[in-house]
Amino acid sequence: MSKERAQRRAVREAEAARRRVQRERAVARRTRRRALVRRLVPTVRRGRTGRLPRYSRRERATIVALTLAAITLIWVLVPDLALRLVLIVLLLLVLPVIVVIALDRR
Repeated sequence: MSKERAQRRAVREAEAARRRVQRERAVARRTRRRALVRRLVPTVRRGRTGRLPRYSRRERATIVALTLAAITLIWVLVPDLALRLVLIVLLLLVLPVIVVIALDRR
């Protein structure tokens, strides 16, 4: 009787060891796969990453709306096409300065 019990216990232990090895292999495979994906997929940085301030969605929408309104006014009020284009290009070049002056948070 005890020989049979010892034999069953040996079979159980061998099965448990085999399952443990399979589980360790699966964990190692998953770890390697995650490391590979982590290397290949670029990281997304949240919050401020540089020195320039980041504006809220509402502030950006306001900037775009006011810029489009100014371009529309230039297009409607200025008769000469060349002058229109020059004024629009000048507005787009000066826009960052205007935004910093208007929305500076310091």
